[in-house]
Amino acid sequence: MGKWIIVCLFFCQLGYAQRPAPDLSNQVQPAVWNITMVMLHDVVNPPAAARYYAYCTAAAYEIVAQHNSSMPQTAGFIKSYPVITISGAKDDYNYEAAAVYAILEAGRLMLPSGFMLEAQQAKLLNTFKKEKLSQKIIDHSVAVAKEVVPQIINWSKKDHYNQLSARVRYTPKKGDEYWYPTPPAYIEAVEPHWKTIRPMVIDTCNAFAPAPPVPFSKDSGSAFYNLSKEVYEAGIHPKQEELVIAAFWDCNPFAVSTAGHMAVGFKKITPGGHWMNIAGIAAKKAKLDFDRTLLLHTITAVTEMDAFISCWDEKYRSNRIRPETYINRYIDVNWKPLLQTPPFPEYTSGHSVMSTATAQVLTYLMGDQFSFTDNSEEMFEIRARSFTSFMQAAAEAAISRLYGGIHFRDSIENGATQGKNIGDNIIEKLKAAGVQPVHS
Repeated sequence: MGKWIIVCLFFCQLGYAQRPAPDLSNQVQPAVWNITMVMLHDVVNPPAAARYYAYCTAAAYEIVAQHNSSMPQTAGFIKSYPVITISGAKDDYNYEAAAVYAILEAGRLMLPSGFMLEAQQAKLLNTFKKEKLSQKIIDHSVAVAKEVVPQIINWSKKDHYNQLSARVRYTPKKGDEYWYPTPPAYIEAVEPHWKTIRPMVIDTCNAFAPAPPVPFSKDSGSAFYNLSKEVYEAGIHPKQEELVIAAFWDCNPFAVSTAGHMAVGFKKITPGGHWMNIAGIAAKKAKLDFDRTLLLHTITAVTEMDAFISCWDEKYRSNRIRPETYINRYIDVNWKPLLQTPPFPEYTSGHSVMSTATAQVLTYLMGDQFSFTDNSEEMFEIRARSFTSFMQAAAEAAISRLYGGIHFRDSIENGATQGKNIGDNIIEKLKAAGVQPVHS
């Protein structure tokens, strides 16, 4: 009888020790989406949103890379990356739990309303319990997240973001060809000094400066007038599909409705938030494991961040007038664009640059014929759209800005070229760092 008890205890202990670790890959996208929702609440602008995504996901991926030596090391593809230490033994914590918690912890500490993520952190802890993680493992996992995140935040403080508020306040340049605040809210220029932010992967802010824009002209026979007339005509005679496409890719966190002396903001996710969700949709469809799911999100985020740095460098170099301003002055004083004009210069199109760069990198990681259905805008009662590839989605996002009346065609096309060049450069550096496609 005693032998049977010993044997039973042995196999019971063996079974406990060999219990499969929980798969938390389905928790990455919700964690990132929770970050998105806080940024929606805070009306975080597109370049700043991409920066937050980059640091939040980098903190999480660092935990993965230190646990799994077969995964590419973060310092291999991110410049000036610091040495991050984790004091806990690997067997003392669940690295997936620590990584997901780190996404929320980084958001909690970095975002203006980060405290809103505390409720999501509590829900995540309950999820860990439902996955049968012991309280000891949960506690150690949270401790690892809280050890790594402050190190990432300290590193983030060296990217010059904290110095932006000390710079001279931007004043619109004088001249007919230059950008000027647009109706209805006439919001001042957003992030005019963003080019000073340290890039994650690309070497400098102006490494992929686009070709110059078509020269400004009031002449009705000029190339610039024709560009403006194209936007004008698209707004007067829109096709139903063009209206749908413009609305789907609007992603304008600054949209405002006015009535008399009252102004009401309509909050929307940023373009970067939209593409972060696309990355999550792709990871889920491909059934990527946890490590590759987080790698996909991290590389998407750092690509977005660098794309916006490059784009904003050009925006405040060319300082180009928006279609709405030009058309109202020289073609039709009563014309209004379908979409509200965002508060920054026109050239190049941020959607074109960032979407193309991100799609280029996602194509490398996931394949050039990866089809997906994008439901990112359903919370705004906008129907999902299906795409045969990431590049098809990026091309639609780019041209949507002409349909919406807020960008000229050369800004869209040259912006896409700029984005492709950024994406190609990042892919080259990913390959050098040993980052292989995560799906075939």
